[in-house]
Amino acid sequence: MALTEDTVMKIAQEIRAGNVIMHSGQPWVVLKTEYSRGGRNAATVRMKLKSLLNNQGTETVFKADDKMDQIVLDKKDCTYSYFADPMYVWMDAEYNQYEVEKENMGDALNYLEDGMPAEVVFYEGKAISVEIPTSVEREITWTEPAVKGDTSGKVLKPAKLATGYEIGVPIFVAQGDKVEIDTRTGEYRRRV
Repeated sequence: MALTEDTVMKIAQEIRAGNVIMHSGQPWVVLKTEYSRGGRNAATVRMKLKSLLNNQGTETVFKADDKMDQIVLDKKDCTYSYFADPMYVWMDAEYNQYEVEKENMGDALNYLEDGMPAEVVFYEGKAISVEIPTSVEREITWTEPAVKGDTSGKVLKPAKLATGYEIGVPIFVAQGDKVEIDTRTGEYRRRV
């Protein structure tokens, strides 16, 4: 699998976990992004990065509108197969298996379940990260009992998924309900 040297100019706030960017002249996989609005329109994006060349990690803060090169890498549609500590094993349609290290899984760990579809991202033939769909449907495994009456969806209460990940859901959502979650922000979208 040859590295395709396609790069796309993006601004920092468009970069997601699993993307690969050029920073200080080398390729880095983005492990986590955190967007924050500062005073006087000074929005920033804090990124946790890992070098693809030497596995060294770093954290950097960019202005939200900083321009950067995103390297467009080879991707394959795969499904999650199993965990073989410390690797997560993904399989493509031809039953080829690819291992992705735990620390490169990023936010995907919050939503992981057997058979989950994702795109496995490759750099020089090595599986380096996964990009999950922008929305997933998951069952709420724990939350306070549903409260009747308030259907506005404005008041949120904590709820947990099977992975242990906690999200805020409207108070009318009950344990056992399936909900749609925006994986970019970790926010509840709707009950399904």
